[in-house]
Amino acid sequence: MNSRTHQLKAIDRLLTIMNELREQCPWDKKQTFQSLRHLTIEETYELGDAILDNDVEEIKKELGDLLLHIVFYAKIGSETNDFDIADVANSICDKLIDRHPHIYGDVNVKDEEEVKRNWENLKLKEGKKSVLEGVPKSLPALVKANRIQDKVAGVGFDWEKPEQVWEKLKEELSEFEEEVKKGDEENIEAEFGDVMFSMVNYARFLKVDPESALERTNKKFIKRFKYLESKARDIGKDLKDMTLAEMDVFWEEAKKL
Repeated sequence: MNSRTHQLKAIDRLLTIMNELREQCPWDKKQTFQSLRHLTIEETYELGDAILDNDVEEIKKELGDLLLHIVFYAKIGSETNDFDIADVANSICDKLIDRHPHIYGDVNVKDEEEVKRNWENLKLKEGKKSVLEGVPKSLPALVKANRIQDKVAGVGFDWEKPEQVWEKLKEELSEFEEEVKKGDEENIEAEFGDVMFSMVNYARFLKVDPESALERTNKKFIKRFKYLESKARDIGKDLKDMTLAEMDVFWEEAKKL
């Protein structure tokens, strides 16, 4: 059995199971687009965790969970005669072909950046009024800032060099510091937002994904803090009864680990 045949057989098996569950399982019968939405978001974040941990086995499992959700939505769509899994697949196939004229047409590109610019320009030709229409409103702010900057850069609205972005970041930090001194909470928040936006922009120029970078730091902090808690228990102490100097000893140990 060749690889493609094996893959198609597996997808067919999943579609068959989905049909059976939708017909026979009380829970699956009740699900709607709306009821599945928050679960899909949760599964996406779990996949993100697995990717950050570079846990290949877990990535495979989480991809399966997401694939189930896609098949589930398509099944619900087929029941109302709106769309089915074939429509979903053909829709993305058509989009990929249309958005890659350098592969499926006669357009020549010199690098990845030109591909991205062509992608955004093609979307505008398809009827979109703004390159920012494709940024989901419900994205977390940090991810949204990155996507906004990436998209406007795709149509040429961007800095030329990382050094320019660094200077802008220093300017925003200075303005933030001034507002902190004045103590106006509303202006402090506004300037802090500008600092964060500039940080995200600088990260983009350095080829750093800000969401992944921050989450890696979150994970690192959690691991070290749990070590600190464990060590405190070993000596029979509660963290709130320890001095910062005492806690710092274990924190430095955790860093070395």
